Amino acid sequence: MQHNRAGRKLGRTTSHRRALFRNQLASLFTHERITTTLPKAKDLRPLAEKMITLGKRGGLHARRLALKNLPDPGAVRKLFDEIAPRFMDRVGGYTHILKLGRRPGDGAEMAILEFIDFDFAQRQAEKKVAAKAAAEKKESLLDKAKKLVAGKGAEEKAEKAEKPAKAEKPEAPAEGEEKVETKPKGVEKPHGVKGPRAPKGAGKRGGGLHGGTPRKVGS
Repeated sequence: MQHNRAGRKLGRTTSHRRALFRNQLASLFTHERITTTLPKAKDLRPLAEKMITLGKRGGLHARRLALKNLPDPGAVRKLFDEIAPRFMDRVGGYTHILKLGRRPGDGAEMAILEFIDFDFAQRQAEKKVAAKAAAEKKESLLDKAKKLVAGKGAEEKAEKAEKPAKAEKPEAPAEGEEKVETKPKGVEKPHGVKGPRAPKGAGKRGGGLHGGTPRKVGS
C-alpha cells in the first residue's frame, strides 16, 4: 500500500523539485500562462491556487508567506496587486490545464497552464504595442547617436582645415632682427657635378701646399 507517498518526484531531488516549482510559479504570475509537461502542470496547479488564496487574504503576513515560497518580489507584487483582486468573487478554480499532445522529440505529454480569465488576443495586442514602442525608442536612440557622430565629424574636419591655414602663414620677423634664410630641406647636390679639384702634387712628399718636407736652401 502507498501511504504518505503523494505527488511525483519528476526525476529530481527534493531541493531541485522545489526550485523548479518556484521558477514556474514566478513565470506563471509574470506571464499568466506557461507551457510545460502535463505531470509538472498537474503538480504546479495546486501550488499556484494556494498562492492566489494568500493574495486574496492580503496583509503583510500573507506577503511574507508568499515570499517564502516565491522569492521574486516583482511576481509577488503582481500577484497581490493585479491577479488576486480579479478572483475576489471566486472560490477556487483559478487556473485550468489545456492538453497539447505529445512532444515530437521524446513523446512527453505537453500542456498549457493558465488563468481562467486569460485573454490571448488582448495579450498579443499588448505585446505588439510594447514591441512597437521599443522599436521606436531604439530608432530614436540611433538617430541621436548618428547626429552626435555627424557633429563630431564636422568639428574634426573644421579643425583639420584650420591647421593647414595657420601653418602656411609665415611669422613676421621682429623689429631690429635680420631675416635669416634657411635652406629648404631635401635639396641635394645634383648628380654628376664634382666639387673643386685640389692642386697637383697636393699631399705628395716634397711638393704641394700641405704635407712633405721643405728643401734646404744653398745645398
